[in-house]
Amino acid sequence: MKTLLNSSASKKLSSLHIVIAVLFITTLYVTVCNLAFTEGHLLHVSDYTVSLFGKYLCYALLALAVDLVWGYCGILSLGHGAFFALGGYAMGMYLMRQIGDRGVYGNPELPDFMVFLNWTELPWYWAGSDNVLFMILMVFIGPGLLAFIFGTLAFRSRVSGVYLSIMTQAVTYALMLAFFRNEMGFGGNNGLTDFKDIFGFSLQSPNTKLALFIATAIALAIGYTLSHFIVNSKMGRVVTAIRDAESRVRFVGFKPEHYKVAIFIVSAMLAGLAGALYVPQVGIINPGEFSPLNSIEMVIWVAIGGRGTLYGAIIGAVVVSYAKTRFTAIMPEAWLFALGGLFVLVTLLLPKGLAGLFANLLDKIDPPAKTPESQTTAAESK
Repeated sequence: MKTLLNSSASKKLSSLHIVIAVLFITTLYVTVCNLAFTEGHLLHVSDYTVSLFGKYLCYALLALAVDLVWGYCGILSLGHGAFFALGGYAMGMYLMRQIGDRGVYGNPELPDFMVFLNWTELPWYWAGSDNVLFMILMVFIGPGLLAFIFGTLAFRSRVSGVYLSIMTQAVTYALMLAFFRNEMGFGGNNGLTDFKDIFGFSLQSPNTKLALFIATAIALAIGYTLSHFIVNSKMGRVVTAIRDAESRVRFVGFKPEHYKVAIFIVSAMLAGLAGALYVPQVGIINPGEFSPLNSIEMVIWVAIGGRGTLYGAIIGAVVVSYAKTRFTAIMPEAWLFALGGLFVLVTLLLPKGLAGLFANLLDKIDPPAKTPESQTTAAESK
């Protein structure tokens, strides 16, 4: 085991195995304790806790998407909230159509907010929204198309650094303002809510909540595996080189903008999937999810967990989200100050995040074996 940890390739391989194993064990534990033990038992996991854990896993998948572009490609995106929200709205449109005539106004075709606004028919972009295949495609196509258009225009113009970050934030803010308008056809400031069923199963059923939690865990495992494969492929090595020295990569014949656009699209699709899984577990999607503040918080997750590690992003998202749940219950008005203070402390004391701290602890517990080459180098330095 020690030999494996000392090999960089084995470290990457073992990190994938560890993350998948932890996800499997956690999912199995929550499932068994929710089904096998009754309420009041010490080991019982409540339905509320299952939904809460499902939300944390959605955030973990979202943080993974941010780390893919920021940690490995050097693109500090402050607009991933837009991709997350677009995926959520695609799912919300499908769920609204599943309500049928069970809405407040009893209209089998139009959602309640459209009836309230005196709309007589569905907008053209709602066509097919009652089809599950359409919903799945839009979860990926919506965020992916936005990422393609924005990425192509920005990266081909060689926009980078703080200017790119401001542009991503501006796009997100513009979308938030647009979705707040009632004439957009997405529920205005109230958004989409009052969902009843998903794929024919009641969203109020404990079994449905558990199934959504398991589906989110599977999606996170697939997303992590895909991201791990990308960053360890030839494409991943080129992307990392672009992050460290883009001009040199361009000089040797590569076109960095193509790689940036590709990574940006994959990241956007992962964020859209996270949004789609988030909506049925929370029960609402509104324009507030486009808020630039949310996108900044995603970056803080990755920074606290450990940028450029993938698993660190998952750790950061879960830890900060849990802290937010606990802290806002005690002092909700002070949460942003606590989050800012935590970010500053981690930046100053743990520049590599919690993942770096964990790696340092492992090195102290089980220091790497000295090779003949390292011993010779040490002797020469003396």
